[in-house]
Amino acid sequence: MSCNTSVTHLQTSSVGQAEQEPVHLMPCEIDHNGLAQVSQYFTATTKDRKQEKTVSFRGRGLKGQEICCPHGYTGLVLKEINKPGSDQEDRTVRVSSVFDKMTYWNLETPPTSDDVVVMAMDWPELAEAIHTPIEE
Repeated sequence: MSCNTSVTHLQTSSVGQAEQEPVHLMPCEIDHNGLAQVSQYFTATTKDRKQEKTVSFRGRGLKGQEICCPHGYTGLVLKEINKPGSDQEDRTVRVSSVFDKMTYWNLETPPTSDDVVVMAMDWPELAEAIHTPIEE
C-alpha cells in the first residue's frame, strides 16, 4: 500500500502581482485552457426586482447570482506552472488573478441558499462560531 506524498507549492510572490478579474463559475466543463474574450461575448442581463442574472451560453439558458467571498477572505485563481508526470510528483502553482466576488451560474434555475457553492460561502462564519470558546 502506497501513500500519495505529493505536495502543491504556491509561489507566494505571485499573490501581490495578481490583478482583480471577474470570475464566473459555470455549470459545465469547458475543454479550453487559456484566455477568452468573456466580457465581449458573455454579457448577462440583471432583473430589476432581484439580484438574478440571466444569459444564454451555447443556446442554454443560465441563471446566476453574484456571490461575495466571506469577510476577510480573497478568492485566488491558480495556474499550474509545471504539470507533474504522475500523482507522486510535487506541483507548483502561481496566482493568476484574485477576486472578492464571483458570478455563480445554474442551468435554467436561479441559485438558492441550498446550493453547495452558496452554502460554502457561509462556512468560515459557521466554523468560527463552532470553534469559539464558550464562556460560562
